[in-house]
Amino acid sequence: MSTAVVAAVTLPLLMSPVVSAAGREDDDESSRATRLYVPPPDRESYRQVARLAWRGDFRDSAGLLAMVRTPQAIWYGDETPEQVERLVRRTTLSAAWQGKLPVLTLYNVPGRDCGSYSSGGANGIAAYEAWIDAVADGIGDRQALIVLEPDSLALLPSDCAAAADPDPAGQTDQTDQTGQTDPAAQTDQNDQADQNDQADQNDQTGQADQTGQAAADEPPAAGEQPAELPPLPDAHASTAPPAGSAAPGTAQEAAQPANPQPTAPQPTGPQPTDPPSTGPQAPGQQSTSPQTPAPDLSASQSPAPDPSASQSPAPEPSAAQPSTLPELPPLPKPDPVTPDPDGATGTSDPTDVTDTPEVEDPETAARYSEINYAVDVLTALGHTAVYLDAGHAGWHSVSSIVPRLIKAGIDRATGFALNVSHYQTDQDSAWYGRLISSCLAYADEGGDPEDCADQRWSKRHARRWLRAHVPGDSSRMKHFVTDTSRNGRGPWIPRLGAHVDAEPWCNPPERGLGRRPTTHTGDPLLDAALWVKTPGESDGRCLRGTDGPLDPERGTVNPEAGEWFPEQALELVRYAEPAVGVIRRTTGPRH
Repeated sequence: MSTAVVAAVTLPLLMSPVVSAAGREDDDESSRATRLYVPPPDRESYRQVARLAWRGDFRDSAGLLAMVRTPQAIWYGDETPEQVERLVRRTTLSAAWQGKLPVLTLYNVPGRDCGSYSSGGANGIAAYEAWIDAVADGIGDRQALIVLEPDSLALLPSDCAAAADPDPAGQTDQTDQTGQTDPAAQTDQNDQADQNDQADQNDQTGQADQTGQAAADEPPAAGEQPAELPPLPDAHASTAPPAGSAAPGTAQEAAQPANPQPTAPQPTGPQPTDPPSTGPQAPGQQSTSPQTPAPDLSASQSPAPDPSASQSPAPEPSAAQPSTLPELPPLPKPDPVTPDPDGATGTSDPTDVTDTPEVEDPETAARYSEINYAVDVLTALGHTAVYLDAGHAGWHSVSSIVPRLIKAGIDRATGFALNVSHYQTDQDSAWYGRLISSCLAYADEGGDPEDCADQRWSKRHARRWLRAHVPGDSSRMKHFVTDTSRNGRGPWIPRLGAHVDAEPWCNPPERGLGRRPTTHTGDPLLDAALWVKTPGESDGRCLRGTDGPLDPERGTVNPEAGEWFPEQALELVRYAEPAVGVIRRTTGPRH
C-alpha cells in the first residue's frame, strides 16, 4: 500500500477526537509533569492502522494509532558515528522546537546480548567511544533523557558463558523470570505477632505499609535478627541466575544460567531488553543527582538457620564389603530464603532471584570502562539525565546489581533504569528500585552491599533494615526510571514443561500495554514511568530451545528483533492495563 493511500485512510483517524482522547494520557498532568517527545511512528505501524480501518475494524485501528502516538524512547545502535550524530541532532532539535523532552536509548556496547537475538554493538572500545562522542555532539546543549545500554550491566560478558548453556531442567530465558521458587515454600508465613506491626506502617523513605500485614518470614539484613524468629525456611526453595538483553534495531534476548533443582520445577524466564531497530522516541525524565545537571522533569513529585543437609549413612561393613567405605558427599544446601506470602520476593510471578557469579575478565573490565566513558561524556553536556542499566526485580539480587552499578559510575550518573523491555509489575519495580537506591546510599557511607536488604526478604524485615540504615531525605539517594511499555499484565508464566527454554521475555503471548508515560509518578525516587521498549516491535524469533523456524508458543515465524510484529501489537492494545480508551468520556457521575 503506497504512502499516499495510507495517509488518505489514516488522516480522518488522526484528526478524530476519539483518537486524540486516547493518545494523550497525561494531559491532566500537563501542568505538573514534563511533556515527553513522541517520535515518528514506524511506517509498518501506520500500514497496519490503515489495513484495520479499511476492513472496518475501527476500534482496533484507533487503539493501535493511540499506542504509536504515545511518547516512547528512540533507540540508537549500529549506526556509524556520522549517522548517529545526524539522527540524534534531528531528534533533539525537533523535541526542543516542540518544547518536549526526548528519551534516547543507546544500545551499541560491544558484545551486547551475548550474541543472541539482539547481538551486535561497536567493534571495540575505541569504536564505542567514538560513537558516544558522536551522540554527545548530536545532543549539544539541548535536553535529553538517556537510558544507557540496556542489559550492559545486568548481562556482563562474564555472564555470557552461563547464559549460553541453558539447563533444560530448570533454567531459562534471558532476563525476565528466572529461578522460580517452590510453591510449598510460600506457605511459611504464619507469624501472628507480625500481622499488625504498627512500626511497619511508616518506613524511612516516607512510604506507608497500607495493609499492616506481616510479610512472610525472610532473613533480615546481615547481622540483624528479628525479635520473633520466623519458621525455618523451606529447604527446597531454589534460585536461578538470569541474563538477557536486546539490541538496537533488534529485539531483546538474553540467556540464563541453570537453576538449582527446585522441588517442584516451574517455568522460569530470563530477561533481555529489546531495543527497537528504528524506534524513535522517549519519555522525559528528571535527574535528581546533585552531581549531574539534568532536565527538570516535573514541578512536583511527590539469617535464619540453614536447613541441615541430609547425608546417606554408610552401610555396615560385611564380608562382601571392604571394612571402610568412602563417605558420601553431603547434599547441597538450598539458599536459606523463605519467600514472603504476600509478595516479599519482590516479584509477582513465582520466580526467585539469583545472582550470576561475576568473574572479572578482560571483556568485563572493558565493559565497565565503556560505560564509565559514556557516563562522563554524556553527563558533561549539562542538560542530560543519564540512567544506567539495573535489570529488573526478577533478575539480580540487590547485593549483586549494586556493586556493578558502582563500578560503572553510578555516582556520576543521574540514576538507574529498571525493567527495560520486560514485564515486571510497577509495584515490584518500585520496591526493587527503592531497595537498590537505599543500598547505594548505604554503600556510599562505607557499608557493604552484601548487608543490604534484598527483594527476597519479607517486607517487614526489609523495612526494618531501611529504617536503620537509610537516610530519610530522598534527595541524597539515586533516583530511577522504569519501563512500563508492556507490563500491564505482568510477567508471562509459561506452562510447566511446555518448552525446553521458555524464553518468557521473548514475545510472550497476551501481554498488554502498561502505565502511560509520565514524569508525575507520586514516588519521590521514581523520576518517570517511560515506554522505553517500542511496543509492537518484536523481541526476536523466540525459538524456545527448538531448531525453529516456528515459535512453538505462537506457531508462527516471529519477525526479527526490532521489526514490527502486527499480531503482538494488537495484543498489547487489547490487553492493555489500564485499557486504551478510544471513546471520549463525558463529565458527570458514573452509573
